[in-house]
Amino acid sequence: MNPTERFFKYASFDTQSSETSQTTPSTPGQRALAEEIVKDLEEIGMEDVSLDANGYVMATLAATSSKQIPTIGFIAHLDTSPEMPGRNVRPRIVAYEGGDILLSEKEDIRLSPALFPELNDYAGQQLIVTDGTTLLGADDKAGIAAIISAMQYLRNHPAIEHGAVRIAFTPDEEIGQGADHFDVEKFGCDWAYTVDGGRTGELEYENFNAAVANVQIKGRNVHPGTAKGKMLNAALLAAEFASLLPPEKRPERTEGYEGFFHLTEIRATVEEASLSYLIREHDRTRFEALKNHFRILVEEMNQIHPGCATLNMKDQYYNMREVIEPLKHIVDLAARAMQAAGVAPLIQPIRGGTDGARLSYMGLPCPNIFTGGHNFHGRYEFLPVRSLEKSMQTIIKIIELSCYE
Repeated sequence: MNPTERFFKYASFDTQSSETSQTTPSTPGQRALAEEIVKDLEEIGMEDVSLDANGYVMATLAATSSKQIPTIGFIAHLDTSPEMPGRNVRPRIVAYEGGDILLSEKEDIRLSPALFPELNDYAGQQLIVTDGTTLLGADDKAGIAAIISAMQYLRNHPAIEHGAVRIAFTPDEEIGQGADHFDVEKFGCDWAYTVDGGRTGELEYENFNAAVANVQIKGRNVHPGTAKGKMLNAALLAAEFASLLPPEKRPERTEGYEGFFHLTEIRATVEEASLSYLIREHDRTRFEALKNHFRILVEEMNQIHPGCATLNMKDQYYNMREVIEPLKHIVDLAARAMQAAGVAPLIQPIRGGTDGARLSYMGLPCPNIFTGGHNFHGRYEFLPVRSLEKSMQTIIKIIELSCYE
């Protein structure tokens, strides 16, 4: 089975994670996909195949060399984003020759280079697209397909010399819980790579420092006919707080190493309101400054409207650069592997996070490599077939070249 066929198979599973669930995995579809993957791994001859109670899949590709070669790992996640429907995903392949791609005739939904100019880079290629009503799930089922297809290739070519390789598939990455129950000691690798990046060539060992913040606002509801001097409208206070944050620090106005405050949800009535934010910044000092600025604004709200606002803030993960930079050879290895696979490495910071960020601080250095997908988490997601194949080939080349580390 080639990686495209594998991707189509795994895309059929509804694996959206859920932030409100109290279980791991947070949704039953992730467990169903994990069980299917276990069957596939056993079928291609992987060893030590396991599926634990929390939905983590692990397996070993046995060494074909007697040399002392580092044990390396590859990791992808089972879940898809809860931000867009993931049930009844109907991917299809289009031969792209330029212009708009009609995703849904009924709703006139189009994937257009006018909005997504990167499409122009793929004229003459086959693209996997959605039907316009769901996400595609390349984040991260493309990673799963690339890893398993690479393992199958190496199983079918035992003459290729390599050390032991470990692979793992984790639940609930999209809700920040992918590393919660990851057994680093059981995985037993010197280092690993998450296969969870975007366009061809992406190679990342820097990511945001990340925190979440929730502001609860208490109002005072009085009949509007007699409200003068009495009512305190929590919905308006929420809007007032949002307006205090600098507009240049919104995600849609930042790029590269620039951090941001991202309002992800607002719920409001006259009586009470809540605002949920993501706080992101690559530099640790600036990260702490952003969090402190947020605290100051909450204090200002309470000075203007005494006792109206309560803040809950917690850190989620940190920039893995601090862990990986002293081990830069593992990034260099991936870059050489990409070049050997005919891919130009594109080393850049992640404007987000992966399981690898937390795993790096848990003792498993873990840069991130590409899957080839674009526009994750939405109906305009697409995956070039050639890019998925290059992801698989890069994994193979990393494993081959690790013999010389």
